[in-house]
Amino acid sequence: MTVQQASFNRAPLPRVGGQNLLVRNPVAVMTGLPAEGARAGSVDLRIENGRIAAIGPSLQAQPGDRVIDASRCVVYPGWINTHHHLFQNLLKAVPDGMNQDLQGWLASVPYPRLARFTPELTRIAARLGMAELLLSGATTCADHHYLYHAGGGGETGDALFEIAEEFGMRFVLCRGGALQSAGDHPGFSRTALRPESLDTMLADLERLKARYHDAHPDAMRRVVVAPTTPTFSLPPELLRELARAARAMDLRLHTHLSETDNYVRFCRERYNRLPVEFVADHEWLGSDVWFAHLVCLEPSEIALLAQTGTGIAHCPVSNSRLGSGIAPIPQLAAAGVPISLGVDGVASNESGSMIGEAHMTWLIHRAAQGAGATTAEDVIHWGSAGGARVLGLDAVGTLEVGQAADLVLYDVDHPRFFGFHDPAVAPVAAGEPIAVRTSIVNGRVVVDDGVIPGLDIARLRADAQRGVQQLLAGLDAAA
Repeated sequence: MTVQQASFNRAPLPRVGGQNLLVRNPVAVMTGLPAEGARAGSVDLRIENGRIAAIGPSLQAQPGDRVIDASRCVVYPGWINTHHHLFQNLLKAVPDGMNQDLQGWLASVPYPRLARFTPELTRIAARLGMAELLLSGATTCADHHYLYHAGGGGETGDALFEIAEEFGMRFVLCRGGALQSAGDHPGFSRTALRPESLDTMLADLERLKARYHDAHPDAMRRVVVAPTTPTFSLPPELLRELARAARAMDLRLHTHLSETDNYVRFCRERYNRLPVEFVADHEWLGSDVWFAHLVCLEPSEIALLAQTGTGIAHCPVSNSRLGSGIAPIPQLAAAGVPISLGVDGVASNESGSMIGEAHMTWLIHRAAQGAGATTAEDVIHWGSAGGARVLGLDAVGTLEVGQAADLVLYDVDHPRFFGFHDPAVAPVAAGEPIAVRTSIVNGRVVVDDGVIPGLDIARLRADAQRGVQQLLAGLDAAA
């Protein structure tokens, strides 16, 4: 029995939905558009050949349509998760890291275990993560995958693309890794791994691009150049070289930046520059770049990000969990910086839910800056259209005629949603738990009546339990 057969008891999904769909009578439709365009009302949506063909009241079913009753649901564009670490789905709530800051957590949780992630464990973790994402309403995942080192790890990127195809998700592989010794990288000294070379990283990126990358605006697969961190993972001279290589391949760029005040302190002490200034010096700003976190920023850095069109993956749950701080999202948005949302790795989140991330985004800036700091409409826009923008997926992220049909139906027929005067905002304002009734990616139904068709949940649970035990046994043996 193959790994895929053990997880899915169905034929592979077609790349584009074969059956036309009519989503009828929803309670409300949120479009992902900003401002006045955020709400479409209680309208039907017709989907043909993977695209939204019509939006309007009382659309009539055509012969062969599958009619989806949305009368107890609100419809959102599928969430676009722009920063994840899927392998960490087997590292939830590791006791040694529960009360650590970022640097202590890196040294206690992921880095001591990197060498123990076999291809099989990576597959298990990725399936677990993608299942959780789909069941929270995400339809696109950008995974910052940094399980690369000298002498191994190259095949895991391929595995992630294969698993995303099993689930029917849009997938962006942010191909990470380190290119210098452990000395500067928090936590890396706890591993027995040696960083790979620039030549190895570039050769693999060229291979991945040739095999998987699709430049179309509705691509199901993308490849991104994504060293783990620009300040710790590679020498400055290689940072510029990597940026130029990425642009020569017409690939976007992504990495972590300014996640804590330690990042700022390191850049000031080592380079006499703020982090955004440092990456600007090395050609790492532009509309083809987005950074995860950006918690600690000066006004001058916000202006520089805005001027260059550089985006952010906002990860408020992980930033809160690690005590890193709160990114200045209202100020970034006001300046025109592209905003998107990411769940980050669940080892520093304990949840891979986009609804959890959206709910926290709505709340945390209001707590810090006042009740007018964020609206539910803002959050939906950032988590859908904003994500599509930073990923360069221009045909995805909004519910408009002609756009790719990526949408999710949230079931609001539950006592916790009774009494809502405005049920359209219920998923963001109330947060979890909320059930995904139906999820559609590229016109294909990938969650149907609350379940992922063909996914063997019992097998997934058993695999996850076995994976945790293998990691524990390996760590005990090393100790």
